Amino acid sequence: MPRFRAHVMCLGKPMVGLRMDLAAALLAWYDRHARRLPWRARPGAARDPYRVWLSEIMLQQTRVAAVIPYFEKFVARWPTVHDLARARQAEVLAAWAGLGYYARARNLHRCAQTVSETRGGAFPDDETGLAELPGIGAYTAAAIAAIAFDRRTVAVDGNVERVLARLHGVREPLPKSKPTLRALAADLVPELRAGDYAQAVMDLGATICTPAKPACGLCPWNTACAAHRDGEAEDLPARAAKKERPTRHGVAFWLERAGDRAVLLRRRPQEGLLGGMVEVPGTPWRDEPWSTDEALEHAPVHGAWRPLRGDVRHTFTHFHLTLSVIAATADADKADGQWWCDRRDLDDAGLPTLMRKVAKHALKLLTPPATRQP
Repeated sequence: MPRFRAHVMCLGKPMVGLRMDLAAALLAWYDRHARRLPWRARPGAARDPYRVWLSEIMLQQTRVAAVIPYFEKFVARWPTVHDLARARQAEVLAAWAGLGYYARARNLHRCAQTVSETRGGAFPDDETGLAELPGIGAYTAAAIAAIAFDRRTVAVDGNVERVLARLHGVREPLPKSKPTLRALAADLVPELRAGDYAQAVMDLGATICTPAKPACGLCPWNTACAAHRDGEAEDLPARAAKKERPTRHGVAFWLERAGDRAVLLRRRPQEGLLGGMVEVPGTPWRDEPWSTDEALEHAPVHGAWRPLRGDVRHTFTHFHLTLSVIAATADADKADGQWWCDRRDLDDAGLPTLMRKVAKHALKLLTPPATRQP
């Protein structure tokens, strides 16, 4: 164990006793300062596994503030796992639009169907059973098992890694330090109130032990924290240098129907990035920019296509994307799997964030300014 081992011994306490002290201090802090979140029960109260599962899937790689309105919309529309299972996948994807990482939505729907149809609506209450369900990995299984069923699991997200690296003075950079941090986290989980403890550590990282300017004076663990003692809380956890994201390129085809200016849309294939989501037709994405002649080989119709000035830029986890947009007007003919969407309905069409950017860009350039009244 890192330098914290020596720090523990100088306190004159065995590790088990210190673990109990730290857990008790954190739970007492949590009882007073727990965040009020729509999926969360009050400390010590019974939890709804459906709401816990739904929130944990939504929170994967997504900020709490972004998740809250989506969670509230989902539970209002589908209050039980049976309701969600009966929904059409297209409805779920449309409700998810804008939250990102769309494989989560497809797996969410599959998981709801599995739980509803094969388990009578009851989620497994342990990590092993949860991890067998679609879309539930090791961390999510541990988090659900702890929060929904009070299992003594080790749920380590980015917030927990930061807290543990500072508490124990772990200098090995992430991601190499992940096994060490997980082992240290396992040592601290209490026998009782494991679910509250899991949420308490997450809250500590989110509200007190923040990446920049941590509020160490308010932390219930500050007297035991190696990083606070050594004045290096903002330096930990150390991280390996990130690889530079490459940039890929594509072309979006903004096609409006003659007469009513409805916009042509289609659904992406189920597999792959943005799988199953609604999109403006376009070229594949590749490393080199597209020439107009190359791009037009992928156009949905032959027509008088004209480039729009400017580009649409978007960043995915592993790459940046630059889309140029070319526009045309056509008659009502369209291919199978495509449909016309009234401009006024685009906000409700289930477009992911990237395609919302494309629509905003095209509409800004193609919509004439309102006629001013004298």
